[in-house]
Amino acid sequence: MTTVTIAVPAVKSSGPRDINKAKTLYEQAMKLVHAGKIPAAAEKLEAAYEADPENEDVAFKLAYYADLLGDDELALTIYETMAQHQPTREGVLLNLSVIYEDNGYYDEAEECLHRLLSEKPNNPHAKMYYEHVDSSMYMDVPDDMDRRILPRNLLLELPITDFELSVRARNCLKKVNIRTLGDLVRTTEAELVSYKNFGENSLNEIREMLTKKGLRLGQAAEEARQQRRAEIIRLLIAKVPEAVLNKPISELNFSVRSTKALGKLGIQTVADLACRTEAELMAVDNFGQTSLDEINQKLKELNLTLRSVE
Repeated sequence: MTTVTIAVPAVKSSGPRDINKAKTLYEQAMKLVHAGKIPAAAEKLEAAYEADPENEDVAFKLAYYADLLGDDELALTIYETMAQHQPTREGVLLNLSVIYEDNGYYDEAEECLHRLLSEKPNNPHAKMYYEHVDSSMYMDVPDDMDRRILPRNLLLELPITDFELSVRARNCLKKVNIRTLGDLVRTTEAELVSYKNFGENSLNEIREMLTKKGLRLGQAAEEARQQRRAEIIRLLIAKVPEAVLNKPISELNFSVRSTKALGKLGIQTVADLACRTEAELMAVDNFGQTSLDEINQKLKELNLTLRSVE
């Protein structure tokens, strides 16, 4: 199989294998993963891999989280090394195929999936990935960002039934028509717990499962807001200097009540404020018309307004 030449080598052991040290570091890393501290977990895994590069669990997890954190080169190097082992872990071939596809190496991605399907012809993930790679080979993808979006969309299409959840959690999700990971990240925690019989245990279980995938509840809605904010700010820069948009709210001398309300919404700069609507502000407890008038007046002085609902 043709491999991709990369600039950064994988972590290499600086001495003899230290199996016990690697095991201890791996356990510490998994606790950090469960706590949602992915970058810290990756550091522990890197140290574990350096102590014992032959530990496949350590190597696989390091590659997985390296890829998740954007270090494709390290992930690729480790996965390619593991792909030479026989038998090869299913996850290695699947994840390696995604990285190859992500970088436009469709033939290599296809070969990984051929290997897996030759051993497990009915593997649903391999079949789905293969169809995706096959279509990508004839797809005109305009830029690197779009190429990175494709594999993530593939992940979000995976059904909830593919993941280890309790019967109660599965039934709750089924009742509210949440079928895929994508459905989950479009749903907020508040929405989930508002459903009948959906308790804290099920919520924690789902949080943990998503964290392992580098995802979280409500993520899609949050990313949509961030994208909308970026688009609004691009338009605002044409009207007012960027220095004005970056000015801290504290410099506008709002009343205590208005300041507290803006803090609850995480509004720190003029740009943050201009991206909000009147309805969003009025929804905050103890925020009334007087505060709204005060904010509108301050923004008017800066040649700005609150965002209007289209």
